[in-house]
Amino acid sequence: MQLLEFEKPIAELERELDKLKAKSPSQNIDVSEEISLMESKLADTRTAIYKNLTPWQRVQIARHSERPFMLDYVANVFTDFYELHGDRHIGDDHAMPGGFARIGGQRVVVIGHQKGRNTKENLKRNFGSAHPEGYRKALRLMKTAEKFALPVIAMIDTPGAFPGIGAEERNIAEAIAYNLREMMLLRVPTIAVVLGEGGSGGALGIGVADRVIMMENAYYSVISPEGCAAILWKHRKHAPEAADAMKLVAPDLKQLGLIDDVIDEPLGGAHHDHQQAAAAFSACVQRHLAELSAQPLDTLLTKRYEKFRNFGEWQGS
Repeated sequence: MQLLEFEKPIAELERELDKLKAKSPSQNIDVSEEISLMESKLADTRTAIYKNLTPWQRVQIARHSERPFMLDYVANVFTDFYELHGDRHIGDDHAMPGGFARIGGQRVVVIGHQKGRNTKENLKRNFGSAHPEGYRKALRLMKTAEKFALPVIAMIDTPGAFPGIGAEERNIAEAIAYNLREMMLLRVPTIAVVLGEGGSGGALGIGVADRVIMMENAYYSVISPEGCAAILWKHRKHAPEAADAMKLVAPDLKQLGLIDDVIDEPLGGAHHDHQQAAAAFSACVQRHLAELSAQPLDTLLTKRYEKFRNFGEWQGS
């Protein structure tokens, strides 16, 4: 498993523990007490590190290559997934899969960004950065959901929309802007979950929802910490300082009222236990879905509008 810099003390203790365990049976030496002390020290170290993560450390976890991605949650949380393809204009964007599915027995439409774990997958998924046709496909599926009165669940995990020349030629800005307007008016319950990275307009393009939820170690921001550092300090080495100042991680955003809920992850991050992360995701999404489905549609739309309209509202005298 990919080892992050701040996890090195844990890895060192794990190596020492393995040496102790290997020594005991081969040399007829009773080291059970030492093993118990080492295990206790290891548990305390894990807790001390993972319960006091800095924003920059959470950003690193959000980008971990073994973290569960959108289709992992589809496989572990949803049933009867039937993928739909194409935007009916340009083609099919593999960075934005979506289709019909069920969660807890309820039929929904699910869409989201999908990254890859190796070079071949990342080339196919474009590193999770969708093209204009990806956002147009997402909106087509949302409109299909509206036609059949199905809730929409969007899963966000992207460093940002694809910034290439082709995407600009096919009007990526217009595709995202159109999604923002249409999602605000969508007459079905909508939930957006930030799984890992929530970067810029690429994330917001499927993020206008009745409930915006984040995984505990995800981040959601108008720009990456490295990009912010390059602008303000003229060097990417200041990314940790930028991450701290930007208030881009789930606990900070929840406190600021910019998101509605935070999904707890296994100790150390969702990549340590995909099943536990999926169970927490499922419970949280189903709870919010039940609450939203119980509300009249007109009330839902009014609350959705007010929710986003109140962001950044001046509260002074």
